[in-house]
Amino acid sequence: MNSPRMLEGYRVLDFTQFVAGPTCSRLLAEMGAEVVKLELAPAGDRVRAMGMKPRQGDGAASSHSTYYMQHDHSKLSFAIDMKKPGARELVTSMIPKFDVIVENFAPRVIKRLGFDYETVRKINPKIIMCSISMAGQTGPLSDKAGYDLIGQAYAGVTDGIGEPDRAPSVITMAIGDVSTGVAAAMAVCAALLHRERSGEGQYLDGSLLDTYFHMHDMNVPKIALAGDRLRPTRAGSQAVGPGPAGVFKYRDGQFVMILITPHQWPQMVRAMGMPELASDARFKGARARQANRLELQKIVEDWLASFPTRDDAIAALDRERVPCAPVLSVNEAMKHPHLNERKTIRWVDDPLLGRLAIPAVPVKFSAWPDRTELRSARLGEDNERVLRDYLNLDDAQIRELYKSGMLVRDPALGPDPASES
Repeated sequence: MNSPRMLEGYRVLDFTQFVAGPTCSRLLAEMGAEVVKLELAPAGDRVRAMGMKPRQGDGAASSHSTYYMQHDHSKLSFAIDMKKPGARELVTSMIPKFDVIVENFAPRVIKRLGFDYETVRKINPKIIMCSISMAGQTGPLSDKAGYDLIGQAYAGVTDGIGEPDRAPSVITMAIGDVSTGVAAAMAVCAALLHRERSGEGQYLDGSLLDTYFHMHDMNVPKIALAGDRLRPTRAGSQAVGPGPAGVFKYRDGQFVMILITPHQWPQMVRAMGMPELASDARFKGARARQANRLELQKIVEDWLASFPTRDDAIAALDRERVPCAPVLSVNEAMKHPHLNERKTIRWVDDPLLGRLAIPAVPVKFSAWPDRTELRSARLGEDNERVLRDYLNLDDAQIRELYKSGMLVRDPALGPDPASES
């Protein structure tokens, strides 16, 4: 398409690593912004060493990996040793060229580097800066070290996951990291719109803890009114509430998710071909079904097991518009025709990793399609481009920076300009 993408023309300086911050800046890049990822010497973003590496003989010793590719594609890699004399001044001189700064160091680390909001706004009053951390920049927990699961535990989310008579369970994906990155990208876009209208930059403070707490859908106001008389508990495979609602075993290690609201109970009865359940005192009314949900679970699971295949059971529920789904593994989800037709799963070709899949942008835009031709830079691959575009440095000046050791890059890229002089 010839039309510019929505954020084309905006420039982002990215101090992030791991998942939450990189998700924010990656989404901005997906929407058209030019993102310069500043990576600290010697190894850059730590996720470069994580995930799967290229095959032996295809750059396996390089700084490339599946983890980095997923979260940092579409960005320019500018790798620098900030401990070298003049490095801070070099980056500072680039600040006027940027619209947005994103960082996710522990609070106050960015200030020690010399790029806190109060400092950069003096250089560029219209700058929008977004800091992402576990617990935020203020409050008693702000100095505490932490990652996704730490924020989840403080937010009262972990306590609700798992079987009621066992320890809470650990979620096997970075829900808080990714969701915080999405929320931060939304906030940056809103701040850019505000700047277009007012001319003002601003500071954005995002945290995993805040994002996780925002996920509570109904208990917070109820507890505010009821106090400790209301204590939500872990529900295991069956949701607390009128059912059937939860995970139900089909057979052979396969499961079905069913989730109905009270008004859909007649649909469930019709789907099961058991009209007697409608008048059964154990299940007549939402409160009764909640109180007897384990008995109802057994009835539903016996009914599910009567079908030749799980797909047949799903089809019977679908005919009565009962909300349901097979509980798929990631492997199964990646093969599902719906996710592939919508390009929820985005298949891309990487020169080192080969053909692989990564998640697409979670919202579809009618003005431009998801891109499948993506570039993932190796460490320091864009040093020269960034210095030429942002500071107008010439080849001789760039060579001196390499000679001083200020600039670093992946040895797999070949000799740096300093060794070629």
